[in-house]
Amino acid sequence: MHTVTSHPDSAPIRILIGCDTFAPDVNGAARFAERLAAGLVRRGHEVHVAAPSKKHRLGGAFLETIEGEQMTVYRLPSWRWYPHDWLRFVLPWRARHYARKVLDQVRPDVIHIQSHIVIGRALAHEGAKRGIRVVATNHVMPENVFDFTLLPERAKRLFVRWGWRDADRVLRRAAAITTPTRRAADFLERNTYRRGVLPVSCGLRASDYTAVVGPREQHKLVFVGRVTLEKEIDVIIRALLRLDPALNASFTIVGDGDQRKNLEKLVAELGLTDRVHFTGRVSDEALRGYLTDASVFVIASIAELQSIATMEAMASGLPIVAADAMALPHLVQHGENGYLFQPGNDRELAEAVTHVLTAQPEEYERMQHASLEAVQSHDIDRTLDTFESLYRGTPVA
Repeated sequence: MHTVTSHPDSAPIRILIGCDTFAPDVNGAARFAERLAAGLVRRGHEVHVAAPSKKHRLGGAFLETIEGEQMTVYRLPSWRWYPHDWLRFVLPWRARHYARKVLDQVRPDVIHIQSHIVIGRALAHEGAKRGIRVVATNHVMPENVFDFTLLPERAKRLFVRWGWRDADRVLRRAAAITTPTRRAADFLERNTYRRGVLPVSCGLRASDYTAVVGPREQHKLVFVGRVTLEKEIDVIIRALLRLDPALNASFTIVGDGDQRKNLEKLVAELGLTDRVHFTGRVSDEALRGYLTDASVFVIASIAELQSIATMEAMASGLPIVAADAMALPHLVQHGENGYLFQPGNDRELAEAVTHVLTAQPEEYERMQHASLEAVQSHDIDRTLDTFESLYRGTPVA
């Protein structure tokens, strides 16, 4: 049995990160896992990743460059989940077999799972049997998972309850459990028997983003993220129609997803084709450019456990208009770095955006500075420090 309980503070750690979504996927959980893995490599640790393959016949260990750092990624044979535009999954009845093979090759000191769905579940089960320390980070709400099924609403509600019980059965194998915010940790504790869940920000390096402080000549709204149902981008589009035409405001949607065609149809129906721009998937450099060039970042999502995109917008010096839902109020202080609105209320959203776009120059700059200051507490180095402590089994500062 390969048992590890603690490490000297300076000793490199062999870490296996288990992900049900990873590059080239574009979503918060995947982005966090990529930054975490790359950051740990930069600190001298040996990092391995277990993640779905790009095709169901593709499997094996590959040397991949993630966030500028090389690491070994074990791509497990996976299949496309067709109700979703990109999601892939490993066959559950094969997952433990793959987990055993990866564990035999890596022999990690610690396993860090990013979800309890398939790969994380298998690694947690097989790792616990071998006495390997397991750290779990929860990025998953069963409510979101079942949005991508074809089940009727009543069945979805039943499966959501089952989903939380199932999550509890996996997470109990972890020596430490984290989730991105205090609000998300409280939500997890309310729905499971787990206690002592630690809020650990996904983190980012603010210096990677460019903030231009000062009023804008053009009024540009921007959203960055997956174009999916729970993001409620249609609410933003309807709010755009409510804005004073004299503002001449435009809206750019940076990202792609299964709802794009429906939203393009809505934009055409509302006569907003010349004011709403869909970029599709873009490079990180292009994404940062859209943020720097915008006037305000708008997010109507009702299911954010943190929202890396919102933090990126803050690091770009943008005022934020966000739904008062889940973890977004953790990032947006109403009246300070932006405004909160009632979820789904496009009238309130339009009023909040108008406040930002018509603010006096000194007020607009005050909101910009408030975003830049608030994002400093989400520095990636603080996140890495915390996980190193959890991996070693030492007290978290």
